[in-house]
Amino acid sequence: MSQASKNKVIKPAKGRGSVNSWTVGRTVGQIVLVICALTIFVPVVWVFFASFKDKSEFYGSPWMMPKGLHWQNFVDAFQDAHLGQYFGTSVFVTALAMVLCLIVALPCSYVMARFDFPGKKILKIAIQGGLFINVNYIVVPIFLMLVDADKLVYEIFPDGFFVNNPVMLAVVSAATSLPFTVFLLQDFFASIPKDFEEAALIDGASQFKIMTRIFFPMAMPAISMSMLFNFLSYWNDYIISMTLMTGENRTIQVGLLNLMQTQKAATNYGRLYAGMVIVMVPVLIFYAIVQKKLLQTSTMGGLK
Repeated sequence: MSQASKNKVIKPAKGRGSVNSWTVGRTVGQIVLVICALTIFVPVVWVFFASFKDKSEFYGSPWMMPKGLHWQNFVDAFQDAHLGQYFGTSVFVTALAMVLCLIVALPCSYVMARFDFPGKKILKIAIQGGLFINVNYIVVPIFLMLVDADKLVYEIFPDGFFVNNPVMLAVVSAATSLPFTVFLLQDFFASIPKDFEEAALIDGASQFKIMTRIFFPMAMPAISMSMLFNFLSYWNDYIISMTLMTGENRTIQVGLLNLMQTQKAATNYGRLYAGMVIVMVPVLIFYAIVQKKLLQTSTMGGLK
């Protein structure tokens, strides 16, 4: 036998069975994704078109297109149902909660990722434990604590300060999202090579400048992702808002529930669906703003 034949490597031929099974699996996966997308897309589009229907059009087929653009549904929902006032409260609470969360989470996650200090392991365990605490389980104790705090300042604020205050609602909302935000940003800061930090120290940059001028801009994809999740959490919150906001300063989710109960009794579904569209629009706008940064997460996350 020649030397060439000895060195020849015989490669096993690919079987048709493996290729066919991979093709079938990919096809099934695509079908499942299309079905999942339709289950989300179709109801959203249906609600959008239903919001323009007149009251009489709901007595026919639910799949009929609206005969015209009945904008009065949005006017009634925004003014008569007070969704405009609730909308403003939700925008204020959501924006303030996001700012407060980032002010605390950014430096905390940076220090946790780049420095060693006494008690770091205990703090890290506490943050990870906070990920598994559902806010619905602790909202009543939080409410009772705020009620007791109002009793202490009753002489200064007779109408109360901690309960039914949008600022305090934003503080509580930001606090409940801190474990997730710190956990997400900490992993991203830890993945950035030390070369950037060492080069900045050689150039005479302070730790504060390194954090704000180098690490924060590099972490924008992770920051955008945390902002999106927190925005959805704050904007769609119902339990905390309903518990802490007992007066007229309700958020839009609580106001939407009241609108649903009122319009079901009055069978004016056009105004109800208009309220749903008003709630959905800010979510779509915010996602459109941050989606470019979200696409960078996969590439920036590969830094090692």
